Parts: sequence; structure tokens; C-alpha cells
Amino acid sequence: MSVEITEPVDPGEPVISARDVRVWYGTTRGAIRAVDGVSFDLAPGETLGLVGESGCGKSTLGRGLMGLLPQGAKRDGEVWFKGREILGMRTKDAYRMRGHELGMIFQEPLTRLNPLMRVSQHFEESIKQHQPGLSKDEVRARALEVLRLMGIPPTRYRSYPHEFSGGMRQRLMIALALVLRPAFVVADEPTTALDVLVEAQIVQILNDLRRNFHTSLLLITHNVGIVAEACDRVAVMYAGRIVEQGRVVDVFENPQHPYTRELLRSTISLRTTGLNYIPGAPPDLVDPPDGCRFHPRCPDAMAVCATKNPINIERHGGGRVECWLNGPQDQIPDGGTQPLKQEELSVADEA
Repeated sequence: MSVEITEPVDPGEPVISARDVRVWYGTTRGAIRAVDGVSFDLAPGETLGLVGESGCGKSTLGRGLMGLLPQGAKRDGEVWFKGREILGMRTKDAYRMRGHELGMIFQEPLTRLNPLMRVSQHFEESIKQHQPGLSKDEVRARALEVLRLMGIPPTRYRSYPHEFSGGMRQRLMIALALVLRPAFVVADEPTTALDVLVEAQIVQILNDLRRNFHTSLLLITHNVGIVAEACDRVAVMYAGRIVEQGRVVDVFENPQHPYTRELLRSTISLRTTGLNYIPGAPPDLVDPPDGCRFHPRCPDAMAVCATKNPINIERHGGGRVECWLNGPQDQIPDGGTQPLKQEELSVADEA
């Protein structure tokens, strides 16, 4: 019998700490480096928003942390959770942690909820799997408690998933993730395809998580408005890497990476007078460009950006950023600050 040695958990240390996490998929063309050296910390009760374009690796990172990758995918790096390194953990031990200590809220709830099972059966199966000692009455009480917090009346407890609206089904997914009271939850696009009123309700529920459950949350989304409303910190992801992270107010008011700035310019508000977008498309992660991966699309690209990987440094105001515009200057070779001549993008490149 093997004995797992864990490090003592300090009350002030992060609930989860990721270091140089990498995830890649095997294909006939080669390895797709979907996540390529991601690091972050998440404190107890803190919400970190993860934003970026489609295909940048956000969902892959969330699933990689949870150990829910498909066959043919591999992961590397370190993820510490309450003093335990979970990426190198045995499959059986990792399985026991999911749901009970590590939760996940999936997008598109109809594809995750069994249409042949009542809501009550979903909760009974989940709770009994991790807490088999609870009686049927205790299971019901636990389920109704979390459903009430989600605004779902007890009269719907024995309904089927198809009898709920899209917003109500998303609340069910959140309730199922929280009923076991995990310390860390990955929420993967929890407001996808919802109207703005239901979206606001979901955001309010996510805001209430810290008060009711003291849950640490990784919120994956395209919507920077939701990040502004529901998150303490934001991490901006591009082509498998986090290029900037920090407190939401600091990053949004003073973005120090060109991609963050252009991403914020592309959002639509009541003050929008014209549509802004970032020319080109994200790179092929089988063969990403040399140097900074954003340099073919960057309006501020310098000569060094095309040849040398940017260094991750502390950003002004707190947090981290990797962009040669922020230095360190002593690492930029002679002539490296000269503006980079960009290739003209074709219509196909922008599609």
C-alpha cells in the first residue's frame, strides 16, 4: 500500500497553484500545444476570469486541471491543491477528488444532463458516489438547499432536464457542481447562449459563491463584461499562454499587453460608434510562430518580437505580463526595438 505524503497547508496560501502547466494533443500533423507553460495562483474565495479568443486553450486548461482530457492528450507541469500535487496523482486518487473537492460547471448543459434521469436522480447519484453514508432524506435536504440558493423551487426536484429553460438548466449545472461543496470550481462558459437577463442572474449567482460557499472559481469566458462584474483578477490567454494577468480594475484600466488592449477595444458597449477587431487569426498551434506568438497581428511589434520569446515579468500595478514593450530592456538585443514590418494579411488570413 502506497502512502501519499502531503505538504502542510498554510491558511494564507493559495487553494490551487499551477506552475508551467502544458497540455498537448497528438495529431497526424504533430503535437498541438494547446496549453504551453501556464502559471497562476488562486486564493480561497477568489474568482479568476480567463479570457481570450476561441481556440486559445481556455477550456483545455480547465479540463487539464480537472484531469478530464480525452485519450491522446497529455499534460505536464505542477498543480498544487491543498498541499497535494494533483497532476502526478494516481488515477484512482484523482477520481476521488473530482466532484468532492474539485468541481466543474460545463457549458451546454443539455449535453451534460442525462435526459432520461430526473433532477433528483442526478443529485442522488452525485452525492451517493462521494458521501455514501448519507441517508435518502439527508441527500434530498442537501440537494434542495443548493437548488434554493440557485432560485429553483423544490416543486421542480423531480422534473426532467428538458422541462427547464436554458437558464434554469445552467443553474442546475451550477447546483450539481456545488452540492458537494468543492473548494475549487472550473466554470467553462457558464453563460453561453443565454439572453442578457438570464446572464445577469448567473453572474449574480457566481458573485454569491464566495459568500455562501467560499469557493475559489476559475471562470472561463469570452465576455469581458462578465469578468468585470464577477471576478477579482483576470488572466488573458493567447495561443496557449497567459500573456497578462492581474487585478481586473488594473488590467482593464491600464492594459500593458497589446493583445489585452486590442481585445478590450473589440468589445461592444452603448458608447460603441464603430466595430473594432484584431486583423488576422490565431496561429496554428502545431507550428506557432517564433518569438512572441502575437507578433504577426500586433500593431506594436518590434524586431525582437519575431525572434525571441518575451519574458514573463511583474507588471506595473501588480500581476504579470509577457511583452517586450515592458522589457526587460537589458534582454533586448541591439536593433531589437525597431518597428517590425508586418506582412499584409489576405482575406483568407482574416477568416
